[in-house]
Amino acid sequence: MQISRKTLFLGWLVGLLLLVGCAQSPQYLQVKPSVGQSLPQVGNGQSVTLDVVDGRESDVLGTRSGAAMSTAVISVEAHDLMPKLKSQAEQALVQMGFNPTTEPAPGRPSLTLTLTDLSYQKAEGKPMLDKAVLLARFRAVAGNDRQTYTGTYTAKREQEYAMKPGREANTNMVSELLSRALQRTFNDPQIGSQLAR
Repeated sequence: MQISRKTLFLGWLVGLLLLVGCAQSPQYLQVKPSVGQSLPQVGNGQSVTLDVVDGRESDVLGTRSGAAMSTAVISVEAHDLMPKLKSQAEQALVQMGFNPTTEPAPGRPSLTLTLTDLSYQKAEGKPMLDKAVLLARFRAVAGNDRQTYTGTYTAKREQEYAMKPGREANTNMVSELLSRALQRTFNDPQIGSQLAR
């Protein structure tokens, strides 16, 4: 009976250590942003030079624990994220009636889309609940005929939780956040009208 109790205790202890280890391990999110399907069609096939830039200081969004030196970091790596943002921006321009290209040319309209912020911060929640504040921000600069229009587009989400979200939940939250920020960017009528001048 003593062996059984000892075995049970060791099994419980190993399980607890595994849970703690998983909770503190880094999360590398592979997000799937989407610009959606309902954008204003304002172009007439004009070519637009598109540049998508990562303006973040780091791939790290924050930590699940809120501690600066925590190992529980949440990251979205540029080599995975930026091609997806570029693809969505191209799809958005096509939906709007433009022909996106990476080749600059004199007199050609241009759009530079910069991801300036993507963050995941722990905040004060209710009793027994923690809270995460997620934020995504883009800056778009549309240039045409020696004139430019600059807009900043932010999406924010506050998420309360009793247990720290896992990788899948965080991936979904960050994907949805980026999607909303992209949709706000390309639904700005000033962007389309500037490119279509």
